[in-house]
Amino acid sequence: MAMMLQRKVLRRTFGEGKAILNFNSNPVLSPCTSFSTVTSAAATPFHNAPRQLPPFDYQPKPYNGPSADQILEKRKKFLGPSLFYYYQKPLNIVEGKMQYLYDENGRRYLDAFAGIVTVSCGHCHPEVLNAITEQNKLLQHATTIYLHHAIADFAEALASKMPGNLKVVYFVNSGSEANELAMLMARLYSGNLGMISLRNAYHGGSSSTIGLTALNTWKYPIPEGEIHHVINPDPFRGVFGSDATRYAKDVQDHIEYGTSGKVAGFIAETIQGVGGAVELAPGYLKQVYDIVRKAGGVCIADEVQTGFGRTGSHYWGFETQGVIPDIVTMAKSLEMSEVEA
Repeated sequence: MAMMLQRKVLRRTFGEGKAILNFNSNPVLSPCTSFSTVTSAAATPFHNAPRQLPPFDYQPKPYNGPSADQILEKRKKFLGPSLFYYYQKPLNIVEGKMQYLYDENGRRYLDAFAGIVTVSCGHCHPEVLNAITEQNKLLQHATTIYLHHAIADFAEALASKMPGNLKVVYFVNSGSEANELAMLMARLYSGNLGMISLRNAYHGGSSSTIGLTALNTWKYPIPEGEIHHVINPDPFRGVFGSDATRYAKDVQDHIEYGTSGKVAGFIAETIQGVGGAVELAPGYLKQVYDIVRKAGGVCIADEVQTGFGRTGSHYWGFETQGVIPDIVTMAKSLEMSEVEA
């Protein structure tokens, strides 16, 4: 019976696999086929089949709004040029449902980008919509000088997902603002000014966090403060390969030769997002955190793009490095931002 059930599961799995592969233009591989023996694309049975998304039981509402060309003309006239767009003819996205988006013509797209790693529960998730609707029926806004259970409950829930003594939450408005507050806290707590971040990093575009960012496509020629950018510990393209110790020594050298010997803090994404989904050399953060703390600094984990289970193996990206930061910043997935200290 077990063998029969296993065969049924395997047949169903391979059948689903063919349906998924049919969506791609790559040749279909059998379970025993190596890449070196793949036949030509023309010989494969699924190559000429039209690529299709799987069936989805939802019909988008008719769209009667302005066209893509009209919207683009209005954007160029009334919005700043810093708002760029993809494609020569940009998509006019008018509706979303779970993992799919729909354009003005009702065409469906798989949102593999998740709204720039923001929509973790899917578009217009019914449970999320219901919670928003029910809250709006009761109270839409109240200042924190009055009491309301939601902010305290939310802070408690976030703290429960954190290791160690990371139990105090500060709510702000964006990832940039979260990182800016973290940097301010590190400087005030340590009594030092110098911050260390990685080359190829992105930590925001505000007047302060732009200094932490180390990608020339996201910087402007303005004063950036006391910021030191150390070698990026890229295990694949980095100058030291995956040797975390040699990368960590560069941090030590910056502290010894580029500062008074004391720093305010160190900030890093566990996996660099804007920089190209770049992981850090294994064991890097553990060594660097020790170096920074000995120099009087605070260790900050930027989880804006890696937090809330998006690495797959851990709830927080920093857990993949076996460390506990002093401050954790987050945003996007919650469509708001926090600093956890």
